[in-house]
Amino acid sequence: MSFCDWPGQLAATIFCQGCPWDCSYCHNPELLPARSEAKIPWADVVAFLESRRGLLDGVVFSGGEPTLQKQLPAAIRQVRAMGYRIGLHSGGAYPARLAALLPLVDWVGFDIKAAFGEYQRVTGVPRSGDRARESLHYLLASGVDFELRTTVDPHVLPEDAVERLCADLARWGDLPHRLQTFRTTGTRYASGGMSGKP
Repeated sequence: MSFCDWPGQLAATIFCQGCPWDCSYCHNPELLPARSEAKIPWADVVAFLESRRGLLDGVVFSGGEPTLQKQLPAAIRQVRAMGYRIGLHSGGAYPARLAALLPLVDWVGFDIKAAFGEYQRVTGVPRSGDRARESLHYLLASGVDFELRTTVDPHVLPEDAVERLCADLARWGDLPHRLQTFRTTGTRYASGGMSGKP
């Protein structure tokens, strides 16, 4: 349960396995592979949420990149039918899937990695910025409440890159954008998995 995964809401957070991007500062690197032995049966998740009805405001689907999950729309509908509001964390890796989900959610925490033309340096994936830009377009057109968040890892996003990112976003208008302080806890930096970095 969390107060920080959806500002102003007491929410349960469901972490979905898999992400097509490989950001060095990811706090859930164990979720990057598409499959894991440490999965929790969906029936157990539903049972937990049933036991928390009336105690929680909502449920946040996070990751990894939750839109990678083909069964996510069905899962969201099931949880919404239980009376929960729905939050979604996404980096926008799958624009069409995000667009299809937006009518089902109440809030989106959207990760902005860098200026759109510089995404590959952060994600390791060519043209990932194009996908994020398209996803942001869908998000803004949907009218769904949202917050943009950027983790400022100075190894991949130094001060001048943050300035370019903010200038990029300014072209879209006055958007709610929060810069998050980078922490090594839980990342590959902490485990020594990033050569030459703390």
